[in-house]
Amino acid sequence: MIVDCHVNLWRPEHFTPLYAEQMKRVRPDGGYGLIADADTIHAEMAGVDRAILFSPRYGDSAGVDGDDGAVAEAVARYPDKFVGFAYVDPREPDCLERLVHGIEVLGLCGVKYGPIYNGVALSDPRLTPIYEYCQQNDLPLTLHMGTTFAQHAPLELGRAGHVDPVAERFPDLKIVCAHMGHPWYQECIAVVRKRPNVYCEIAAIFYRPWQLWNILIAAEEYAVTDKIFFGTDFPFSGVDESLAGLRGVNRVLGGSGLPEVSNETIERIIHSNPFEHWWHGPGPLGRGT
Repeated sequence: MIVDCHVNLWRPEHFTPLYAEQMKRVRPDGGYGLIADADTIHAEMAGVDRAILFSPRYGDSAGVDGDDGAVAEAVARYPDKFVGFAYVDPREPDCLERLVHGIEVLGLCGVKYGPIYNGVALSDPRLTPIYEYCQQNDLPLTLHMGTTFAQHAPLELGRAGHVDPVAERFPDLKIVCAHMGHPWYQECIAVVRKRPNVYCEIAAIFYRPWQLWNILIAAEEYAVTDKIFFGTDFPFSGVDESLAGLRGVNRVLGGSGLPEVSNETIERIIHSNPFEHWWHGPGPLGRGT
């Protein structure tokens, strides 16, 4: 089984000029394509069994303002492939009401939040009812942890060390640190080892091969490879290139004599199954698997 646990869904109307403007700074060739609708994602995900989708609301930082309704529509269109997460922005006065609607009306099965994009720290009291709702309703919370290209995004909020006190306050809340908290991956791995309810995933790391090698060696040394999950961050990265990059991680070593990441670790991540970990009971594969 292969599960892509990190897929972005958006349509052209979800973008503002800010997105293209900022992408020019980091991708001189014009950046990534804007197309990540349900049909495009489904075609890309042909080689995986399941894909977890969310539609982020990063309008004032990254220039993309998504929609939970679009995620629900995609899941309804391809129910055997897609699982949907709701997005939360704690700056919105009706944030909790929107989350309840996404879960209880739209049928979404988890939550995504990017503190670095919305500028609200994980310790902010506005997030407390979100944590409480997630814990009470067995909803995993995926957090963007790590840096970003967006200019209007405070870097400090992307550090995985901030997850530690939240995990302690809410021990039954399953928390997923996206992107291994790069480039502060040591913090991410330390928190994942310390907290039984915290996990991580490798979306959009393969194209930094030296960093990926260091991450996976550290994960082996800290014995947390069973808590790392596969993801692409589509459309920023594709399935095939993500798999190839992970399986080819040891190419950076050349003849250096440095230790190789084991094939067992690589395949364990590729075939990891979040549905066996991120929900306490029956997962969202029909809410009964």
